[in-house]
Amino acid sequence: MAERLDVDALQAHLEGSPFITNAEMRVVAADHANESLTMTMPLKPEFERAAGTGQFHGGPIAALIDTAGCFALIMVLGHGVPTVNFRTDYLRPAINTSLRAVASVRRVGRTVGIADVDVFDDSDRLVAVGRGTFGSQQG
Repeated sequence: MAERLDVDALQAHLEGSPFITNAEMRVVAADHANESLTMTMPLKPEFERAAGTGQFHGGPIAALIDTAGCFALIMVLGHGVPTVNFRTDYLRPAINTSLRAVASVRRVGRTVGIADVDVFDDSDRLVAVGRGTFGSQQG
């Protein structure tokens, strides 16, 4: 059985990545019963689509989706997983807001796991959705 990683353990694992630390991503909830994980990320000037607009560039949103999906699988499996593939659909601009990603594990197979991720703004509007495929074998 996999080690049950709590919010603090998952956050410590996140902080092993300089990229994720610089993005200020935070794990705020880890629901083992529902195999879901919630993360947040603030708007930073370097994340803006154009300077001074307050609008998120798609790259940081995609990075949040990839990271949240990955860490949802880490929460379930208890070990690191590589990204195999992921997609992002942008639904509306995220302007002058932080982001909240809710990742749900859909399936864990022998070699890959799948996670779906919904990204919300501060007004709980859905701004993007994504799905990631991650390697599930420890190795």
